[in-house]
Amino acid sequence: MKNQVKKAGFKTLDQVKDNFLGKEGTAKRDQYEVELKSELIGIEIKKLRIEQKLSQAELGERIGVKKGQISKIENNSSNVTVNTLSRVFSALGKTLNLEVRSA
Repeated sequence: MKNQVKKAGFKTLDQVKDNFLGKEGTAKRDQYEVELKSELIGIEIKKLRIEQKLSQAELGERIGVKKGQISKIENNSSNVTVNTLSRVFSALGKTLNLEVRSA
């Protein structure tokens, strides 16, 4: 399969990211990875909220924020505190786990 990919001239996702964003560890690539992870967190929160049949306003009431804050978190959680994320997941019956790795 790999040989077929090479013969067809296809590139792996990592190769594409390297070409367009730079190698891992570069500022542009790191920013992309942070934004992607933030986007995925927002998507997960929205999915859980909808599964529990909660409106943004109802979830906001559970943690003491307005509907607009929930909307911002769901659509771009890159500017949210860990404390707020923890409260959101707790209100959804989930636990937030963070992992710290050496660079």
